[in-house]
Amino acid sequence: MDQCFIVLVFSHQIPISYLKVEAKVLGGFSIELIHRDSQLSPFYNHSATLGELARNDALRSIARVNQLFRRPSSSKYIVDENKVVESVTIPSGGGGDYLMKLSIGSPPVEVLAIADTGSDLVWVQCQPCDQCYPQDRPLFDPVKSSTFKELSCDSESCGALSSYNECGNTKNECQYSIIYGDKSYSKGVLATDIFTFDSTEGQVAAIQNTIFGCGYNNHGTFDSHGSGLVGLGGGPLSLVSRLAADQIEPKFSYCLLPWTIKDYYTSSVSKLTFGQNAVISGSREGVVSTPLISKDPPTFYYLTLEGANVGGKKIENNATEGNIIIDSGTTLTLLETNFYNDLEAEVKEVVGLYPVLEPPQGYNLCYNKTSFRSVPEMTIVFHFTGADLSLKTLNTFRDLDYVTCFTMVPTTLNHGLSIFGNWAQMNFLVEYDPTKKQVSFAAANCTQY
Repeated sequence: MDQCFIVLVFSHQIPISYLKVEAKVLGGFSIELIHRDSQLSPFYNHSATLGELARNDALRSIARVNQLFRRPSSSKYIVDENKVVESVTIPSGGGGDYLMKLSIGSPPVEVLAIADTGSDLVWVQCQPCDQCYPQDRPLFDPVKSSTFKELSCDSESCGALSSYNECGNTKNECQYSIIYGDKSYSKGVLATDIFTFDSTEGQVAAIQNTIFGCGYNNHGTFDSHGSGLVGLGGGPLSLVSRLAADQIEPKFSYCLLPWTIKDYYTSSVSKLTFGQNAVISGSREGVVSTPLISKDPPTFYYLTLEGANVGGKKIENNATEGNIIIDSGTTLTLLETNFYNDLEAEVKEVVGLYPVLEPPQGYNLCYNKTSFRSVPEMTIVFHFTGADLSLKTLNTFRDLDYVTCFTMVPTTLNHGLSIFGNWAQMNFLVEYDPTKKQVSFAAANCTQY
């Protein structure tokens, strides 16, 4: 079995490999999540208005849901080109709102990647690159890492990449190929190396033998500012699952800063926590938990949204179990059309004003800001199975240049699934626990985490 250890480095003069500490003692670690529109992000555009940022968020959300659910026959993990198993993820250029820093190898090479709960495999661009998209940061060169190791076709991890472990190449190396919904792709070899993270506690957390894809052929809608993608999904090759390979509890949590704080687009960062330290369920007041539903593909975190309540009016969601995916990489909340229409009607009733006739692209319900200073304070309660989640106005509306828009929109695809986006999750501690098969929420002031 692939081994996974966690290390704390207390001095830069001591080699990482000499300081091994049992993960159960550490409890886990936390790192910074950088919003893509923050000044700390390479995606930052100093000239963008609030309206432009909001429109870009909406368009990325729509593109993401199209890629998530319009699964072409070519969306696969490939081990043998004649033997394939479907998988679904999102490329870094087309989706994902939050970035995370990590380093790979010995000596470490820093990587800035999309943190994505809608993907599994971690991958980065590697030297020598047959075909790579332009990248601002240096590409990872496995030859220069003393801890890099390619995985063979008959390794357990290669078997997790597909139900077939015959690679069909003379080198016996485990090859991967991910083809995304928009025909972007990454191809290379599956390998292991040491991953290091600068924790918010001021230490360096190191995870040995982390499985990742070393991409030698990458093409499509990827962005030069990003070095790759860190999959936090529910599949066997995600970073979360790899933590479980040895002593680190396979769970994580985050607390996303609200857009209402003064420096949201400047120097503020959210926090992502792994391991036992991520636990919020049972440890604080007001925690509610809802079951994770097992469905295919296992990458996604499926919940059941039974209905909603607006202004005392209950709205039923006549859909099946596992009808909504919680996702950190989608800004807006996208809802099944009939349920959305009923919800929007009640929101209009509570607001009591005429909406604009032509809302900005990507939004469905907006109000002219000249009609009022702010949207009337309202609470929309989402009734998940076993968990009622009260969403405040900051979770459901956002300011554009001259209008204020509802951050929920109808889906345009007939797939029956919805997405619970990250705007609705702001100022909540959100814990994912695949072992207990539940997601937990607790209202919080995320500026304090």
